[in-house]
Amino acid sequence: MSLFFNRRSLLSGGLGFGSLALSSMLQRDAMAGADSHWTPPDGLPHFAPKAKSVIWLFMRGGVSHMESFDPKPALNQYAGDSIGDTRFKHVQDPEKLKRVRVVVVNDANGQQRNKIYPLQVGYKKRGQSGIEVSDWFPHIGSCIDDIAVIRSMYTTDDNHGAQVQFHSGRHMLDPRVPTIGAWVNFGLGSLNDNLPQFIGMGPRFFDKRDGHYLGPAYDCVNLKVDPANPLDYASPQGDVSGAEQGLSFDLVRKLNRLVAERYPDDQELDARMKSYELAFRMQTAVPDIINFEGETQATKDLYGFDQKETRPFGEQLLAARRFAEQGVRFIQIMHGDGAAGAWDQHSGLKKKHSELAMQVDRPIAGLLKDLKQRGMLDETLVVFATEFGRTPGSQGTDGRDHHPYGFSVWMAGGGIKGGLAHGATDEIGFHAVEHPHFVTDVHATLLHQLGLDSHRMHVPGHQRLERDFGNVIQEIIS
Repeated sequence: MSLFFNRRSLLSGGLGFGSLALSSMLQRDAMAGADSHWTPPDGLPHFAPKAKSVIWLFMRGGVSHMESFDPKPALNQYAGDSIGDTRFKHVQDPEKLKRVRVVVVNDANGQQRNKIYPLQVGYKKRGQSGIEVSDWFPHIGSCIDDIAVIRSMYTTDDNHGAQVQFHSGRHMLDPRVPTIGAWVNFGLGSLNDNLPQFIGMGPRFFDKRDGHYLGPAYDCVNLKVDPANPLDYASPQGDVSGAEQGLSFDLVRKLNRLVAERYPDDQELDARMKSYELAFRMQTAVPDIINFEGETQATKDLYGFDQKETRPFGEQLLAARRFAEQGVRFIQIMHGDGAAGAWDQHSGLKKKHSELAMQVDRPIAGLLKDLKQRGMLDETLVVFATEFGRTPGSQGTDGRDHHPYGFSVWMAGGGIKGGLAHGATDEIGFHAVEHPHFVTDVHATLLHQLGLDSHRMHVPGHQRLERDFGNVIQEIIS
């Protein structure tokens, strides 16, 4: 036992990230030992996959579906009418098919303030498919024939804890469960032994964990697009030269081998050794990937490097392409800073949504075009998501409130049909009325494209609800 702790001490001091990798492996080992009849997945898909990697783009705060990928001209027709006085005052629960009353909020004078708010931007039919896309997203609109828009999403959390629900399927007030990225990490083997399977970039506020009962081995590794310091705790502690670090690692490896010879069937030891080696290799592999010196100027411009508004997000998306190229399974990128998320426009929607759309529109289109021209789009699944939409009614004079009853996400690549709009909300974007989908249907679909059956993803002793597994959206699969 003392030999083991000496190895751990060496890793903590010499490798920086080693102690984190070690704790992850110990947690996973403890899970496996809890049930002698259960073993972790072998890393093989359940059936032939159509995709190898997922790039998950999440707009924090709640993108208005009506001013993005589900334009509703009827909002202009009904503008100024109180929702409580229209036929849209009832919400159809898409799961239980019950009708419930919408709470209409009154102002200090007793007047209904939730009046239908007109569209704040125009829209056009885009591509050969003719799918309507807002004028705030012209670049993504130019890629619409490669995109399947799901216009009938719903969730059950009407506050920003819905960010937790969109990633895990559970309400924020429920006990925490693994996120979709953790399940991908859990179910599939690595395509690159020098890199983690699950990485994250961008702001995250509510639940900063992913593995939960799966253990920290399945949390995302948070990165920054900074070759000098891309990963917290990945640098050696103190003034340690590369040569000294190498000697430290060699000593740990020799000690491990001595124990391995004594216990040749110890799978836990083998797993720990592999985790140490990954931590060491990451220190070189990660900075190399986020160093863009080898990319052409044309590629950089495609992602918006030549524009101050688009460059920050463009750098993250170019890094995402490079990570996918090197076999990282799940790349999660969050956009929109602040506790709630920058897309949370209770006022000033026109100004703020247009500015935020400018930041992401060109880089996302650049990512899709770059993946396609490199032949990578067929095996890389790109998801554009947000926790909920915005209300058809106004909040204040020029904003929209949170809206969980119907909103849009889209998917592209990885065996997804392009040029397709699936599901629908009603005339003013209030209710999901055709093919309603809870958020875990998106999870089930991307797992299916990766060759995984969501209903087979479970761990003994941890109950998953039927809703947690989701249902594959077969209509958007090619």
